Amino acid sequence: QVFTINTVEIKAQPSAKVKNGSPMSIICQADISKKNDFQLRHNFTIFKNGKLVFMITSDKGEARYGIPMARSSDTGDYECTVEAGGKMKSSNSLHVWVTGMTKPILTAEKKEVLEGEVVKLRCELPEEEPPLTFFFRKINMNSTPKEKHVSELYRNFSTTEFAVEDGDNILHFDCFGRRYVNLELETSEPSNRTLVTVKGKCLCLLFFFLHIKIKRLDHDFLMYSLAEPFIKPTLIAKPSRNITEGDRMQIECSTVVAQIRGIEIILQKNKTILNSVHDEKHLKYSTVATVEDSGEYLCKVEQGRATKMTKLNVVVAELFPKPVLTASAFRVDENKELTLSCSISGFRKANFSILRRNSNGDLQWLKNSRNLTMRVYVNNTGSYICKAEVKGIVKESKPIRINVYAPVSKPTLSVVSGLPEVVLGKPLWLICRSVMGTPPITFTFYKGGEVKKIVVNSTYATFLDENIRQNDIGGYKCDARNHHSSGMKTSNVLNITVIVPIRNASLGSSPYGEVEDGSDALFLCTVKEGSWPIHFKIFKKTDRDDLVYETSENADRILWHKKVMKREDTGTYYCIASNRANVDVKSQPITINVILAAWQKGVIAVFFLIPIAGAIALTLWWFLFKKK
Repeated sequence: QVFTINTVEIKAQPSAKVKNGSPMSIICQADISKKNDFQLRHNFTIFKNGKLVFMITSDKGEARYGIPMARSSDTGDYECTVEAGGKMKSSNSLHVWVTGMTKPILTAEKKEVLEGEVVKLRCELPEEEPPLTFFFRKINMNSTPKEKHVSELYRNFSTTEFAVEDGDNILHFDCFGRRYVNLELETSEPSNRTLVTVKGKCLCLLFFFLHIKIKRLDHDFLMYSLAEPFIKPTLIAKPSRNITEGDRMQIECSTVVAQIRGIEIILQKNKTILNSVHDEKHLKYSTVATVEDSGEYLCKVEQGRATKMTKLNVVVAELFPKPVLTASAFRVDENKELTLSCSISGFRKANFSILRRNSNGDLQWLKNSRNLTMRVYVNNTGSYICKAEVKGIVKESKPIRINVYAPVSKPTLSVVSGLPEVVLGKPLWLICRSVMGTPPITFTFYKGGEVKKIVVNSTYATFLDENIRQNDIGGYKCDARNHHSSGMKTSNVLNITVIVPIRNASLGSSPYGEVEDGSDALFLCTVKEGSWPIHFKIFKKTDRDDLVYETSENADRILWHKKVMKREDTGTYYCIASNRANVDVKSQPITINVILAAWQKGVIAVFFLIPIAGAIALTLWWFLFKKK
């Protein structure tokens, strides 16, 4: 598991300066290159003013230290250190907030250090009261001075560390302080300047792989003075930095070390690790050169916290361009011939092969030739490429897509619900199907010869007609076509029956209102509008509403002849009409009273008057008899 830590960066969100009480996050990001794909645990440590404030272990390359409400105590310099697999790297210091002051006293823990170590400094303002801000400066003769800021809220001194980096030799350090007094910024004068030297061993080494020719002498020699654990690596390309495809290319990286243990050499290209060695001072990487090998190579030597690197740009000239695959047609009818041709611009001597890429991504070899002619079918649809080989270099063309089309079959048009009818005011769903044909298929819907909708789908398409009118003239049809040369196929015309719902049912009777007992009655149920046939029902209201008459007619009215009306037929009647619209329309009720017939009244009168006449006659007789 070979990896290297390229950089460690630290940043603040939303910015390095926030208002008191605002949320803030300190984000540490590590850029790590791996030779292989494996899980790597990172130990993130975030320091504020040199003090540990946050630590987390994660397999991700980023850690976030959230501060919900930033206070003055959060002011300071933040730094992040990432440790992974025994390797450690720190970020630059991020100054989040500063304040600041008399001449400080600066002391260094060591006067001599080695490269890769750190210089620990202490800056004190004996006569100042916190909060204070301390500024530490690292001054190197060979580079731009570096500065760190540390804020102290509860003490009048501060400490910090500077890493001894590649190229450091004689270092100077100083510090000064600042603070706010009555909203005015005061700055102290610089402290005493402290000198720290980078020590090492003086080595006289004879390099077997490098000779420096001194023309004034008759012999070769090299003397090298080393004041660091290892020197900057040497990176070379053999036979040259400019080579041609197909040639063997070798990259060599070497260094000189004071101690071989713990040394690691890593070769990268575009952050991809190509090779690495441990506890060795020489690395080799060999390959057959291709154009893709052109670019910048990076050799990195790491030992502990010390890192040195060298870059080398390699140019690989193209031996021959990528081949180009052409086809006689990209859309082909089924059972027709297709010709594929592979060529290289300005280059003919090559070994060609033509292949097809299957749906799973695998390549299927077809023929070792520049040209291929075959009769194609639908299952020959796919992506095709060709390869060319010269001097062991194999190049692949860009893929081309070949689509083979079977003709569409005559489409069928039908109603989704099944029956070729629709209720007036309701939407009509139609479906057009073509059983045969290579998708995509373009379906076109017509209503009365007018194009209503065009749909591109696989084997079917649907059409919604929401504008159904009672007097629509002409039927529906659809056609289907794909990229086959046979062209378009059209369905049969589909005629749709528009069902008009029932409207305004009414019930009448003759005679109306009163019917003599024993006589006949006529009931007439009519509708104002509705498609035939119409189903009529006449009910008499009871506890459960009794159905007394039912019939279906191709008419807008029915007449029910009720013979011999009886006294029990007295009651309230209504009718209900419906058709295939499945909407029942109920009439207003009418009331029928069955009364006595004339002869029945006569009989009743006779039976009623005879006793009265007899009584009267008897009374008269009695009066006459008494008078006599």
